[in-house]
Amino acid sequence: MQIFSLLYIATYSTIFNIEPQLQDLFLALAVISAVIFSISFYEGDFTPKITNTKELIINTVLLYIVILTVFYHYILFQYLPYTVIYAILFTSVIFNLKQGINPTVVYVIGWSSLSLLLFIFDMKEFFIQNGYIDIVLMAFAIEAILFTSSISYKYILLKNEALDYHKMLLQQSKMAQTGEMIGNITHQFRQPLNNLSYILINIKKRFESKKLDAEYFEKKFLSAEEQLQFLSKTIDDFKEFYLPSKNKEEFIVKEAIQNSITILSADLKHKGIELELAFNTNESIKVHGIKNELSQVILALISNASDALENVNKPWIKIELNASSAEVIIKISDNAEGIPEKDIGKIFDPYFSTKEDGTGIGLYLVKMIIETSLEGRISVENTKEGVAFTLFLEKVI
Repeated sequence: MQIFSLLYIATYSTIFNIEPQLQDLFLALAVISAVIFSISFYEGDFTPKITNTKELIINTVLLYIVILTVFYHYILFQYLPYTVIYAILFTSVIFNLKQGINPTVVYVIGWSSLSLLLFIFDMKEFFIQNGYIDIVLMAFAIEAILFTSSISYKYILLKNEALDYHKMLLQQSKMAQTGEMIGNITHQFRQPLNNLSYILINIKKRFESKKLDAEYFEKKFLSAEEQLQFLSKTIDDFKEFYLPSKNKEEFIVKEAIQNSITILSADLKHKGIELELAFNTNESIKVHGIKNELSQVILALISNASDALENVNKPWIKIELNASSAEVIIKISDNAEGIPEKDIGKIFDPYFSTKEDGTGIGLYLVKMIIETSLEGRISVENTKEGVAFTLFLEKVI
């Protein structure tokens, strides 16, 4: 539409040596483009929903207002494509008043305000009498501003919708892991519960043999309390993992890593996978973001590595925490087979998976969290032993 309008202006101005006959062709093509544009930009229903006489009267009055306003718009600018857009989008606004402010409303209010001001101050006659540039050319500039404003507004709406969708997807991804998490809880709780059972059995035997002294009882009591605290912390870590994301804040990176390890450590031990931690920097180092989302990233990467290590002899996963002057660097590596070179560039794409039963959402969410929630970046590379994922997060100084 803009291209054909520009060609129309070039012909209309007679500055360029363009055949005058083409002016009507460019105008017709601009009108067709305007209809296509305005229909695609249209939001809501094309026809009003009328359920009673009152609504019929109101919509009829509004339609008359549209017709009169559109007629004046054409008389004012005498350029059909913009009048077509105005007519269709104005109709959209009055038939969908309950939808509130949207890009269409921004566009229509802009045109209506301009037309009203030009009508009140009789600017068209003023332009003609003083020999200024044709008012239709000014309309092109105004339309470009209105179009840019409405598109910007629409972009913001779409961006917010995308963020809401990503949050929903993130929460659904957490819930989809419920079965696996229950298995991890079972592994995590079994040993402490066994320990508590042995403690109670020993106390009972001592009591029955009348050898239960205060020192032994205190020792076993402290042991039992330690096991209960471990169970309590495990519950808190699981609960925090499943809570919807909170506002961004400063948090200690080591704590986010340990929360993930708490959830997975028993399962890794059950599979015979050695987990190595290497904190090569200040253990109190902080980043800004959402703590449980970093925990989910690390949990997802460790879980992927765990799956890849299923048939590996002497499997291991290593988590390294390093820092530069500006960044916190978390590296998660393993000794699995690595990722085929033809696939390594696509593993963060949505719905792409190298697993037969994979959804292709996990690593996409990992990348999204790192880039949006934590404002960082992630890289992946094959190593001699397997594969390494590296997270780069801005350090809180």
